[in-house]
Amino acid sequence: MEAATVEGAHWQRRRNGRRRRHLGLGMRFALGWCALLGLLGVLVTRGQQPDRITLTSKGFAPLIIPLQSQWELGPWTRALQQPVIMPNASSVFTDPVSGAPVHWEALHTFNPAAVVRDGKVFVLYRAEDDSGAMAIGGHVSRLGLAVSADGTHFDRMPQPVFYPAKDAQQSRESPGGVEDPRLVERPEGGYVLTYTQWSRTRDSYSVGIATSDDLVHWQKRGPAFLGALGGRYDALKYKSAGIVTRRAGEKLVAARINGRYWMYWGEIHVGLATSEDLVHWTPVEDAPSKTKVLLEARQGMADSAFPETGPPPLLTAGGIVMLYNAKNAEGLGGVAGLQPGTYSVEEALFAADAPGTMLARTKQPVFQPELPFEKSGQYAAGTTFAEGLVWFKGKWWMYYGCADSFVGVATAPAH
Repeated sequence: MEAATVEGAHWQRRRNGRRRRHLGLGMRFALGWCALLGLLGVLVTRGQQPDRITLTSKGFAPLIIPLQSQWELGPWTRALQQPVIMPNASSVFTDPVSGAPVHWEALHTFNPAAVVRDGKVFVLYRAEDDSGAMAIGGHVSRLGLAVSADGTHFDRMPQPVFYPAKDAQQSRESPGGVEDPRLVERPEGGYVLTYTQWSRTRDSYSVGIATSDDLVHWQKRGPAFLGALGGRYDALKYKSAGIVTRRAGEKLVAARINGRYWMYWGEIHVGLATSEDLVHWTPVEDAPSKTKVLLEARQGMADSAFPETGPPPLLTAGGIVMLYNAKNAEGLGGVAGLQPGTYSVEEALFAADAPGTMLARTKQPVFQPELPFEKSGQYAAGTTFAEGLVWFKGKWWMYYGCADSFVGVATAPAH
């Protein structure tokens, strides 16, 4: 009996000790969260925006908590673990330049634009045929059209809807092609397309403008900057342009700010341009022939090689949110953990009433290549190259090119 009593008392002391330890851990955890909230309050008050908080406690592994700024779109999650559009070697089209049949989407289908129309997602994607040299830029690019009722499963038109032809733009687009589209809807209806005009013969590329009422029949309007500012941008090599939009229901419509339309454009250095009609554009300059630079490379970060304009930016109550494509540099200038040459997605925020004023910029990718189809293909370093952004079924959908070979899609919740 005595032994049993001593053993029971010993057990009770052990149980009380564990209870005190658990209470102590709980108290320390609660105090830690209170301190964290207080710290965040101080940082926000001071205008600082940390991208992560690390909590440490004796005996426990560090807890890293990533922080997403309220202005950012995200977090992004793949809607499918596979491409939504892939090459189709059986598609045949009679090329109007050569007059010969070509397998117009045999090799690669990538870099998509997107809009919502009649409750469905319409995607314009870049398709490369199997002609020319087996190298990037060595084939002819055309734009195909695909439609989806759920955002992930697409029906494709059998022939391209936009392509080089015997027209006023032939010398700028053939041999070479029409590449990397971005789409916006006009306030009065219809669509404006920005795309890259590429000519191997001229060794030139420029942002072209085209318009359409139905996404199938297009009118080419020529280079965006042709004749602007006395013609001093007529010979410029430039690509990648996204017109600022605002959300109107499920539509993203070109937005006027201070009475004008605005367009972010370029790679290496991202600039700005304005327009009265969405067709003729004038670059914004700091001085004559010196374009205003809004984004450029940052050493040691994912955009250390250069930034490049992504989908049409979005005007929100907090500012203009721009998703942009970031290329990682080779050598010491690049960021560790990301293969040199890789394209990931980052975001930047500009003032709603002053599109040339940057307010914030992410310090690390919000989306990057992870799956095999995003890191294999004709661009071996891997890409998640964002060009299409839509509001569909109550959330954001980002359509992106994968390794210059496929089309993928990711979604993000509404704020």
